[in-house]
Amino acid sequence: MSEQTEPFRAGYVAIVGRPNVGKSTLLNRLVGQKLSITSRRPQTTRDRVIGILTQPGAQFVFVDTPGIQSAHGSRLNRYMNRSATQALEQVDVVALVIEALRFGAQDKKILTGIPDATPVVAVVNKIDRLDDKAALLPFLASLSSAYPFREIVPVSAETGLQADVLLRVLRQLLPESAPIYGEDELTDRSERFLAAELIREKLFRLLGEEVPYATAVEIERFEQEGNLRRISASILVERDGQKPIVIGKGGDKLKAIGTQARQDMEKLFGGKVFLELFVKVREGWMDNPAALKRLGYD
Repeated sequence: MSEQTEPFRAGYVAIVGRPNVGKSTLLNRLVGQKLSITSRRPQTTRDRVIGILTQPGAQFVFVDTPGIQSAHGSRLNRYMNRSATQALEQVDVVALVIEALRFGAQDKKILTGIPDATPVVAVVNKIDRLDDKAALLPFLASLSSAYPFREIVPVSAETGLQADVLLRVLRQLLPESAPIYGEDELTDRSERFLAAELIREKLFRLLGEEVPYATAVEIERFEQEGNLRRISASILVERDGQKPIVIGKGGDKLKAIGTQARQDMEKLFGGKVFLELFVKVREGWMDNPAALKRLGYD
């Protein structure tokens, strides 16, 4: 009697949710590599990032999207919302990330944009931060009556708690298919893109409340010599007064941004990185179609 083997499954899983629910942290946790930048501030992610996880019998292509929001009306923010919305129309499964004990109007609005035929898994994140664990069960019950989720999985993207359970649930919802990407591929994004994102992450982590949202990173040179990468990048700000904030006293802030970004790049790329950073004023870049296109937001 021949042994039956399960068919290979592969497909796209959109990770969506309102800002700051932990979508990028979840992507990095599931893939096992830092591909999407994170910070404690909302709207850190600006562009679609794909993370690929290949296991025996299955390949997950996770699509991390910007958090859908309506507070700002710049051309950049419209691009971000469009990127998130389009992701919902082109995937096999949607993982809606919800913060534990918080399910409100923004979460429900996202559900209205998901095609009826697409299965949705509710990923209840940040359960490790709950002071009252007993409150979780009635919250999960209320979720199950609010929308026909295929499954509801409580997790902690930060610690990895129940990440394996989430993968098992998602795996069963993937279509039968040959692998979409090579077994060793982790992302469809270039090292150039990832370098810019790692610099931008440090701006969010090391600068004040408002300045990071007015910044962008433009890679001007990316050269590889063996295992060494030489990278020159410009940090763009919108106003003259923001430039000294990014540079810091005696250049200390810019140095810290560069040092931390370089260390992350070396870890991700597996080789030495020589990084040069400059700060430039480019007024109105968030509403300038040519500037946004040059930065890849088009």
